[in-house]
Amino acid sequence: MGIDGAERRLAPRRLFRALRRFASSLTVKFIVLVAIFFVLPFLVYNQFDKADTNLRSFVTRSIQHKSWLIAQALRPTLDRPDRLPDGELAAQLAKFDGDGTRLQLMLKPAKGAVGHFYYVASSPPVQSDQIDAELSSLEGHGILDRLSRSCSDDTPIDVQYQRPGGQDQILTSLVPIQTRWGCWILVSSHTTSEFLYTAVARPLWTTPESRLAALFYLAGALLAMLVVIGVSRSLRHFRKVAAEIRQGRTRHSSFASQEVAPELSSVAADFDAFAMDLQNVARDIRQAAEDNAHSFKAPVATVEASLETVRRSLPPTDNTAHRAFELIGYSVDRLKALISASQQLDNVTADLIEAPRHRVNLASVVSEVLGRFHDILAEREITILQKLDEKLFVTGSKQVLDVTIENIFDNAISFSPQKSVITVSLDKAAQIADLRIDDQGPGIDPKKIDRIFDRYFSLRPVRLSDEAGDETLPHAGLGLWIVRRNVEALHGTVTATNLDRAGLRIRVMLPISRKWH
Repeated sequence: MGIDGAERRLAPRRLFRALRRFASSLTVKFIVLVAIFFVLPFLVYNQFDKADTNLRSFVTRSIQHKSWLIAQALRPTLDRPDRLPDGELAAQLAKFDGDGTRLQLMLKPAKGAVGHFYYVASSPPVQSDQIDAELSSLEGHGILDRLSRSCSDDTPIDVQYQRPGGQDQILTSLVPIQTRWGCWILVSSHTTSEFLYTAVARPLWTTPESRLAALFYLAGALLAMLVVIGVSRSLRHFRKVAAEIRQGRTRHSSFASQEVAPELSSVAADFDAFAMDLQNVARDIRQAAEDNAHSFKAPVATVEASLETVRRSLPPTDNTAHRAFELIGYSVDRLKALISASQQLDNVTADLIEAPRHRVNLASVVSEVLGRFHDILAEREITILQKLDEKLFVTGSKQVLDVTIENIFDNAISFSPQKSVITVSLDKAAQIADLRIDDQGPGIDPKKIDRIFDRYFSLRPVRLSDEAGDETLPHAGLGLWIVRRNVEALHGTVTATNLDRAGLRIRVMLPISRKWH
């Protein structure tokens, strides 16, 4: 219950961290930005289209109402009881022809030819020699054909048409006025581009305003895309330089030398300074390791030389003194081993910081390390069974891999009994190079197996035996710790497992290398 409760308490934190990581992703932000650029125009256009539709409807109704009001204003003049209106009609129409409106009066007399209309007046006025052309224009747009129907229905009729050239939309209203003298038709024509600057019969996307907005939008989208491409390009350059530095090609590689955005120049300079600092740290670690080893080895050598003089002066019958001398000798040997291990540890640390990363044939490194153990394997009659995939490459430092595999084999051989077998296999699992080294030793206590990669932990004692009994001195306990640190530095994992039939398996899994371009 305690573990389950802890898991439940940790679940919201893990979810929050996952959401925060997701929200901070540049890729996610780019996808959201692209989605906005695709969706936003449709949403905005839809809203503006609805507004434009409402505006066009309002304009149309306004024009119709205006025509009806003009007709009502003209009715008293057109329905005089004493006589037909004469030349004052043009002056009457001129009062209402503003805002690009053109007015024309047609009359179908109460007594006359059936369906025949007369062109009576217009504003702006039309010269007598142009009346035939005006009537032809009205007939060409289907207006004359609708005059009779307008009188018979006694309702206004609207006609829309486009002037030659396709530039202006014309809205024409036919308003019947029934009088004692016959049916008058007020033909009012409006250029809609001059009336509230709208196009009644034109789609919104064809208007100049919409096209200008689309142009600005595309310019903004292009600018945002250029920003994304610029950042992505700078990041690719940074990655390229980082890969070259990891491969050891640092002479002509620097972050500041890349073509990056000016805003990233200071970042590039900081990266270059950081890389230089790492190289200086690696150099200092190597120098300190060499200096420390030299400083320790000199007094240890003096102690070792003095022990020989002391040994010759000991009485042969003083077993206690001889035993103490032997313990001192082993302690000196162990101190020398610790000095060498410490120097090796510092050098490997420097290698992890500075050593170039190349495509390394892992099978070749394994074979080379095995060759160095040939004599001790022959002496102890230990057989090596190996099955190595010769085509597996990993990215790393050959020196680091060499030390790693050597420490694993040293551990396996030290626990392997006489005339035993060590099995070495290397193959590919997905995109992982899987190296397994199995020995036939005693294995590890299950309670301690998780600690064998800890620093200074060792189950390999050095034994001293004499007549008084056995004494043990602990091993340095750095070998497998170096293995784990090196493998993890190469983005791999290392595990230890007891075998069912007896023995221990050390398993190293490293990412398979991709070819460098």
